[in-house]
Amino acid sequence: MMYRSILKINISNELDVVLAYKRAKQLSDRLNIAIASQTKFSTAVSEICRNVVEHVGNGQIHFGVATDANIPYLEAIISDRGRGIGNLDALLQRKPGNSVKGSGIINSRKLVDYFDIESDYEKGTRVTLRQRLPHNAPILSKAIAEAWIQDFDQEIISPYAEIKRQNMQLLELLEHLRERNEVTQLQLQEIRNLNGRLQQSNQDIKELLEERERQNILLQKINDDLNAFAHTVSHDLRAPLQNINGLSSALEDCVNANKLAEAKELFPMLNNQAARMDNFITSILAYSLADRKHIQKENVPVYQLVQEVLELLGIANSLVVKASPELPVLETEKILLHQVFSNLLSNAIKYHDMQVEPVVEICCSRQGRELQFSVVDNGPGIESVYHQQIFEIYNTIGKNEGNSTGIGLSIVKKIVNGKGGDIWVESAGRGSRFVFTWPAEELVLRQP
Repeated sequence: MMYRSILKINISNELDVVLAYKRAKQLSDRLNIAIASQTKFSTAVSEICRNVVEHVGNGQIHFGVATDANIPYLEAIISDRGRGIGNLDALLQRKPGNSVKGSGIINSRKLVDYFDIESDYEKGTRVTLRQRLPHNAPILSKAIAEAWIQDFDQEIISPYAEIKRQNMQLLELLEHLRERNEVTQLQLQEIRNLNGRLQQSNQDIKELLEERERQNILLQKINDDLNAFAHTVSHDLRAPLQNINGLSSALEDCVNANKLAEAKELFPMLNNQAARMDNFITSILAYSLADRKHIQKENVPVYQLVQEVLELLGIANSLVVKASPELPVLETEKILLHQVFSNLLSNAIKYHDMQVEPVVEICCSRQGRELQFSVVDNGPGIESVYHQQIFEIYNTIGKNEGNSTGIGLSIVKKIVNGKGGDIWVESAGRGSRFVFTWPAEELVLRQP
C-alpha cells in the first residue's frame, strides 16, 4: 500500500475538533471530492475527534493519501493513548442513534467509504477513516502537500464562524438528503404502481387462460356431442330408409304379380315410414335451432300461445286442457316458448294410456327472479329411474317408444337452459308434473 502524509493535528479541546473538521473539509475540496462526500467525511472526522476529547482528553489526527489495491483514498487516522474500548464488538453491532453510548463511532462508520477501528486495553484506540478519491483528483506530490500546509498555517480561524459554517453545510447536506429521500419515495411509489399493474396483468392473463381452458372443455364436449349426434342420426335415418326400401321392393313385386289388393295394403305402411322419417328430420332441425341467439322478442300471451299449440297439434278434441286466461304475458322469443309447450303437450297425449280421460293442467307462479311453469297430466306416470334419462337426446321410454324420435324433451331442456332456467319432472305413481323455469324479467305487467 502506498501512502503520502499531509499533516498532523493534536486533539485536546473543542477548538481542535473544529480545526480537524476544517482541515478534513479543505483537503476533500482540494482533492476534488464531491461536496456531499466532503461533508460526510468531515463529519465522521469530527465525531471521532470529539470522542477523543470527551472520553480520553487528548489524541492525534493524521491526514494523508493512501492507495490500497490501486484505489486512492483521503485517509484520516485518529489515535489516542486511553484505556481502550472493552466492549468494541458489541458496540459496533448497535443501531445508529444520538442517544446511544458510542454513537459517534457507529455514525461515523456509516459516513465513509472505509472504516477500521483497533482498541486494546491500556493501549488506546486507533480509528482509520477513508474517502475514495475521484478520477480527476490531482496527484499529490510532496511540494503540493507542503504548499497546502503553508496555506493552512496562514489562515485565521474563528471557532464561532467555523461552527456556524459547519452547521450551514450540515443543513445543506440534510436538505440534499431530504430531496434524495423524496425522489426515492416517488420511485418506490412508481415501483408499487408498476407492481400493482403487473399483478393485475397477471390476473387478467390467468383469467384468460382459465377462460380458454373452459372454452376448450366446452369445445371438446361439443365435439363429443357432434360425434354422438352424427352416429345416432345416421343410425336412426337408416332404419326408416331401409323400411322404405323393403316396402318399395315388396310393392314392386305385387305390381309385377298383378296383386293390386296386396299392393294397396303396403301404401299406408310406406306413408307411415315416410312420415316417421319426416318427423325425425323436423325434430333434428328444431334441436339444432333451439339455442340460436338474437331471435326477435315480442309480447306473448301464454294462454293464447297454448291454444295455438293445441290447434297445430290437432289434439284439441281428445285432450282436456285446463289453462287459466290469467297466465302471464311475456316479452320473449315466441318460437322458443312455442317449442317448449308443443313438446310437453304432445308428449302428454302421446304417452297417455287412455285408461281415463286425458287431462292436462297448465299453471304458473313467480319464485323470486324466476317464473315457474308446470304442465301436469293424469297419464301413467314415469318411473323415477327415468326422471333424468328422458331429457337426454334419443332416449325414449314407454309403449310408443318405436314412434318417438327421442329428441323432444332434449329440445325443451336445451331451450330452457339457454334462457338460464331449468326443467325437471315429478312423478310418483300415476300422473306426471313437468316443471320449467323462465326469467321473470321478461314478465309484462298488465295495466290496471
